[in-house]
Amino acid sequence: MASTTMAFLIATIAIVFSVISKIFTRYFDYKKNSAKDAEDNAQLTNEIIALKKRIEVLEQIVTEDGYQVKQQFKSL
Repeated sequence: MASTTMAFLIATIAIVFSVISKIFTRYFDYKKNSAKDAEDNAQLTNEIIALKKRIEVLEQIVTEDGYQVKQQFKSL
């Protein structure tokens, strides 16, 4: 094998391994971030559920007749 062919082969192999390494690095970073995103989504979902329950309670308070009467007395 000629020395130029050997040098070309070594350079090609180095480039291929470099590309493969970057692909694996990005894949594992993606997996790590997607797991974190799933945790964040679960936390935000729980927070939304809690806020919806609070809104329901506030709607019940505001729609009660006693609340409206109190507001009318305050406005007088």
